[in-house]
Amino acid sequence: MQVQAYPSRPPSPAGSRQSMSIISTFLHLLLLALPIHGIDVDLDNDDSVVMTARVLAAGVRHYYTGDRPGGVPGYLPPPYYWWEAGAMFGSLIDYWFYTGDSTYNNIIIQAMLHQASETQNFMPANQTRVEGNDDQCFWALAAMAAAERRFTDPPPDQPQWLTLVQGTFNSQAARWDMETCGGGLKWQIFRFNKGFNYKNTISNGCFFNIAARLATYTNNHTYAAWAEKTWEWVQRIGLITPDYYFLDGTDDLKNCSQLNRNRWTYNAGIFMLGAAHMYQFTNGSEIWRTRLQNIINALHIFIHKGSNVLYEPTCEAHNKCTTDQLSFKAYLARWMAATMQICPFTTARLLPILRASAAGAASACTIGTNGAQCSQRWNVGRFEGSAGLGQLMAALEVIQGLLVRRAPLPVSAKTNGTSKVDVGAGFVRGDLLPEIATRPITVGDQIGAAILTAVFLGFILGGASLLL
Repeated sequence: MQVQAYPSRPPSPAGSRQSMSIISTFLHLLLLALPIHGIDVDLDNDDSVVMTARVLAAGVRHYYTGDRPGGVPGYLPPPYYWWEAGAMFGSLIDYWFYTGDSTYNNIIIQAMLHQASETQNFMPANQTRVEGNDDQCFWALAAMAAAERRFTDPPPDQPQWLTLVQGTFNSQAARWDMETCGGGLKWQIFRFNKGFNYKNTISNGCFFNIAARLATYTNNHTYAAWAEKTWEWVQRIGLITPDYYFLDGTDDLKNCSQLNRNRWTYNAGIFMLGAAHMYQFTNGSEIWRTRLQNIINALHIFIHKGSNVLYEPTCEAHNKCTTDQLSFKAYLARWMAATMQICPFTTARLLPILRASAAGAASACTIGTNGAQCSQRWNVGRFEGSAGLGQLMAALEVIQGLLVRRAPLPVSAKTNGTSKVDVGAGFVRGDLLPEIATRPITVGDQIGAAILTAVFLGFILGGASLLL
């Protein structure tokens, strides 16, 4: 994920005029100066919530141009990076799951398969200059949701959703870096990319999350062991504080002795859902229940004082959020809803936050000639004029998440799951090797399934060239 300034208005559709007349500009500025009240939604009426989600999903879809003539499936226009497209398709999978509306399913399938890459692990060669471990993982998160929710499976001759998640997991497990800080994933995959020496929480949290969810889907203890290993490393380094605040990352050139103390909503969310799956996988172990409850208790730092409305404290209060950061609340809201579903004992704490935030988000949205638009702040009671894809995704996720109470539980390989398991995905496809900066796992890292270890060793002994 990159830092980039956000424009004053969303990108214009292809073929639209590139400038506004003086009169249009004046009217636009006048409109923004007026108090604009939000979308009216009855949070206690599922039909009302569904209709609101439908309007917001259409707004999200408006930003996507990859299916247009000359477009690339899976790409968003600037200023949005590749990773956020994966996150967006995750939101649209959620939309289908909660509402039953399949309007966007075909473009989701087309885009995700186009970006799956020849190595079947979301490593397209043309993203080498921008793709980090977290970017790769956000596409895998969408594929994991597709598998868990029985989203339409790809054609038999295409990689399946679970294959793509397992391919991502395998390629990231091979990058587990024991040379510095006693383990952990680096932010960047390739040495030539800025941030290669940064070990960040979201990359490790994503890996933890998909490992925990693969464990519950496949019942393979190797994945659970990797999830536990990742949690313990992040905690030992100090990226999880004693108060269960998740810090941003650390520099491995300084042996991870100095921590970036910025705290983001999505870091708490990614670990929360992963912990919920580990609680489920371990049949309700006390240690994972305690960890999950502690994460939820620490969410107070993301809630406005005197309300239950979520906000992004590191940047939102001063309107300093980048394009990426404007979307972060979407993922916390998404994972709050998913956590309530598989761990109902969390509902008493999480649902009031989700409801208050949904009401606030609806008040921050408006419907204009280009469809729905939403601003970032959910505590002001009106649309403030600055809009974009991230703000729309956040509003969509927090509102449609209220429908989780009527949604079916996630499936697994043993409970009606249809996505096929491929434990060796992501390594060798014919004569192709994944173009990734891999590193052999040590004896101490070989913690489970012999087949996975054999794949790793076969990859290493086969002479894979490392990008060093």
